[in-house]
Amino acid sequence: MAKVKYYYDTKTLNYQRIEKTTWEKLKNLLIYLGATIFTAVIMIVIFFQFFDSPKEKRLKREISDLITQYNLIDNQLNDINIVLRNMQDRDDNIYRVIFEADPIPSSIRTAGFGGVNRYRHLEKTSNSDIIIETTKKMDIISKQIYIQSKSYDEVIELAKNKTEMLACLPSIQPVANKDLKRMVSGYGMRIHPVYKTRKMHEGMDFTASIGTPIYATANGTIIKSTYARGGYGKHVIIKHGEFGYETLYAHMNRINVKKNQIVKRGEIIGYVGNTGLSVGPHLHYEVHKDGHKLNPSYFYHNDLTLSEYNKLIEMSSKENQSFD
Repeated sequence: MAKVKYYYDTKTLNYQRIEKTTWEKLKNLLIYLGATIFTAVIMIVIFFQFFDSPKEKRLKREISDLITQYNLIDNQLNDINIVLRNMQDRDDNIYRVIFEADPIPSSIRTAGFGGVNRYRHLEKTSNSDIIIETTKKMDIISKQIYIQSKSYDEVIELAKNKTEMLACLPSIQPVANKDLKRMVSGYGMRIHPVYKTRKMHEGMDFTASIGTPIYATANGTIIKSTYARGGYGKHVIIKHGEFGYETLYAHMNRINVKKNQIVKRGEIIGYVGNTGLSVGPHLHYEVHKDGHKLNPSYFYHNDLTLSEYNKLIEMSSKENQSFD
């Protein structure tokens, strides 16, 4: 019950009851309501500053769960990346070596992730760093898996052609061991027999009697069967399939094959001679791969024992005089 207030009237010398006008009552009510609302707002702000609402608590739990899941996914992506790197390493250093294919350059395996910022739309999200990093890892791994899949498709095709490739791989001596007098000169810098200067000798010289059979060292097609007065003299070049290999047989006494003729490994293609720029009866033999001349001694693995092969390597390494 509201208190009744009085004031002392000096004229009548009596206490008179104070009567409030309607405006004063309304003003007091508004002040009271304003103070109450202000106090309530302050209390609400303080409460929500230090205490979470049920909805906020639920959202924070969901965010925490999502971050945990992202971290788990990130760890799984790291594990997948380790496995993928192992697959790439085996692909480049085992499978492709076996099938004589070039390894895939790292620039191709990691291509396509620079330039335009494709993750800009994620930058305004909460916890954008972890989301962008995880998304980026997924994109990179997806691209690398695609490239690796294509690589395995190629390896499978190489495996299908392995039998043909092995048949086209120069892998025997062009002159049989029993017919050799000696292996005069190997691949490397040698003294030229005519010019008497050090010169790169890009094949191997085998001395043998004139008329000794010369054998094709792998399956292939004769692409040259000709005679040159200087240089190689009577010589033959065989292309071994579509695998980049060619072999050259020079200074023949007689050629036994014609251009475009198909030959098999071990087939007689000619006979040892002394034609062209040569200082004695011998066969000059070269192995080419994709236009590059290789050391032929790397390819005699079909018809030599280990001791014979080691002896051949030792002899071919001596810096002596070549025969051509």
